[in-house]
Amino acid sequence: QVQLVESGGGLVQPGGSLRLSCAASGFVFSNYAMSWYRQAPGKERERVSTITNEHDITTYADFVKGRFTMSRDNNQNMVYLQMNSLKPEDTAVYYCTRTNYGGWGPGTQVTVSS
Repeated sequence: QVQLVESGGGLVQPGGSLRLSCAASGFVFSNYAMSWYRQAPGKERERVSTITNEHDITTYADFVKGRFTMSRDNNQNMVYLQMNSLKPEDTAVYYCTRTNYGGWGPGTQVTVSS
């Protein structure tokens, strides 16, 4: 079955960086676009970024443009999210998923605080 396991979260100061990873299994990874979402306490889950399965075309939500970079490794069945210039409002649980097809992992907590 579809399995997605996120890692790399933690506590970081404002302006700091983190790199999230997502290990995928149970499906043909290279056939699917992938997305990162996040959910802050008391808020709905929101899309952060998407990467296509062909040509690795990325799109980003306005609130992370210029700060976050999404990438994928089809040989390793991995997606990544490099997060720079982190802000307190980036605090959330971050999830990866198959774009439009779902499947959710447990997420990884990112906390941005001084």
